[in-house]
Amino acid sequence: MTIAVADHRRDAELPGLVAEWRALWERVPTATPFQHPDWLVTWWEVFAPGDLFVVTARWGDRLVGMAPLYREVGPLGKRLLPLGISVSDYLDLLVDPACAEAGSSALVSHILRSDLSWHEWELPELLSGAAGLSLARPSGMQDETVAQSICPVLSLPASVEALAKVIPPRKRRKLRMARNRARRRGPVAIERIGSEDTDDAFAALLEFHRARWHHHGETAVLANARAREFHRMAMRRLNEAGIARIYRLSITGATAGIYYGFLRGRHAYAYLGGFNPDFAFESPGTLLIGHAIEQAVRDGAERFHFLRGDEPYKFEWGAAEQWTQRRVFRRVDAHVHA
Repeated sequence: MTIAVADHRRDAELPGLVAEWRALWERVPTATPFQHPDWLVTWWEVFAPGDLFVVTARWGDRLVGMAPLYREVGPLGKRLLPLGISVSDYLDLLVDPACAEAGSSALVSHILRSDLSWHEWELPELLSGAAGLSLARPSGMQDETVAQSICPVLSLPASVEALAKVIPPRKRRKLRMARNRARRRGPVAIERIGSEDTDDAFAALLEFHRARWHHHGETAVLANARAREFHRMAMRRLNEAGIARIYRLSITGATAGIYYGFLRGRHAYAYLGGFNPDFAFESPGTLLIGHAIEQAVRDGAERFHFLRGDEPYKFEWGAAEQWTQRRVFRRVDAHVHA
């Protein structure tokens, strides 16, 4: 098997890769929404914090491997980092299972031989089974792998009725109480937001987060202007692609909360949410997550990912600990390449 590898260092090259990048993503069953080009290309368009270095591997005319990277030059030296770092809960190389070993090896060999100087290559937020964890340590490299982030996951049953067996009784009672309170206040509806209404849903989500910042005096994921622009664009693109799951909770006709997550195959992901403080008594967050979990079961998901953070509410739903890992390759002769 002969695999041809190339790298792409100009922004203008990215749009031409998107179609086959999407096709490769579809062929990799373990790929998460955070590896989708609509997420990563959007990230680069908004942030572009260094020198683009996207490495592709092809078997004939077929794209079989992607390493979407960039080089950061800063106080820590010259580092290769993945596109999407910081905003992405899971990251990895993207390699076709039909030629996983050969594709991964070809990508790594090209990265090592490249004339782009670097001394450290970081592979953060790797799930168990990630391609980045199976890479052989290259010659002349130090290799370090450590636990990185806790990402609680709820294992889902085959039916909504069977959720009673996996969600603890205390949380089920809280969910029933929230539903009763909401119904007593007025008509309740939870709807999935279509692509044409994504910008309105994002505006509501941003408004709720601003209200929270003002009330609590804290900063959060949407506090930065670039982060807001990224999430607005990514939410719309992933919704158009059918990957995003955006739900709006209405009580008495008013928007009480927004849930922003994803669904890919047998995995659902709860990424971001916000609620109207005027409806705090009705627990909009509990109502939306309860709905998202039930809908994930209906959609055939087997795992509901609460993503990074050990907030107590995640474990109240019955989620179990799962950790990502961070792997770093460092050149032994770093001073030569620094």
